[in-house]
Amino acid sequence: MNFPADLKYTKDHEWVRIEGDVATIGITDFAQSELGDIVFVEIETQGQSFGEHEVFGTVEAVKTVSDLFMPVAGEILEVNPGLADDPAAVNNDPYGKGWMIKVKISAGADMSNLMDSAAYEASL
Repeated sequence: MNFPADLKYTKDHEWVRIEGDVATIGITDFAQSELGDIVFVEIETQGQSFGEHEVFGTVEAVKTVSDLFMPVAGEILEVNPGLADDPAAVNNDPYGKGWMIKVKISAGADMSNLMDSAAYEASL
């Protein structure tokens, strides 16, 4: 399993790359391996704001559908357009081409629940 040290992680198996007040979010290598072959990613929430832990979309694998949880409060600025044609990018490159959304982090958003890579790996 791969858990890049420059990212933050949630107990719900999302990863977060924070650059200023923008967070790029996807699911972890562990999550995609547990789900299996991903066939569809549904995120129709661009422009909407969510609180921490609210569902912002779903990911569908051959055997299951799983909710996607917002790791930080904010407004969804962008949804990865490449996932419509290539949802398997989440399996093949979860931390690169498989990113899901970019979020403008709300002022004062609580990020204390985000874990570093060592804490996330230990939680597994």
